[in-house]
Amino acid sequence: MPGVTPPENGDNWFGVTADELPIAAAYEWAVRPSCGAVVLFSGTVRDHAEGRDDVQHLTYEAYDEQVVPVFERITAELRERWPDTGRVVLLHRTGRLELGESSVIAVVSSPHRPNAFEAGRYAIDALKESAPIWKHEVWADGSDWGTDAHTAVDPRSVGATE
Repeated sequence: MPGVTPPENGDNWFGVTADELPIAAAYEWAVRPSCGAVVLFSGTVRDHAEGRDDVQHLTYEAYDEQVVPVFERITAELRERWPDTGRVVLLHRTGRLELGESSVIAVVSSPHRPNAFEAGRYAIDALKESAPIWKHEVWADGSDWGTDAHTAVDPRSVGATE
């Protein structure tokens, strides 16, 4: 599964991997001389979910062949909304993850702080709503798929106010 090393060319780094996410490398890769802001979101495994106390670990599954194409559509929409965006990183893990491990990162660089924050928020929200990635939770009293499961949406509709 690709994704743990930055691309040799371009301003987009996408991937799904069973390996630990390269958070520091993703941040460093996103820094550009023309960009004064880098926003990095890292989603980590926590010890609870809605109605589920004592979550012990998660397992993520993905439709691997479709994840990167969805990440590409998310980034195309992101760049349409925030055209001055520098670099974008969208990486997600699969497999078993323990408490505190990062399951997903979204990194966006931009010349200015407001656009970096807005684009970064859009990137993670669109990833969560659009990517074919599923979470299985194991907690003290049982296990089941994540409570926030839903039908994937078109990235263009995420955050749309119309």
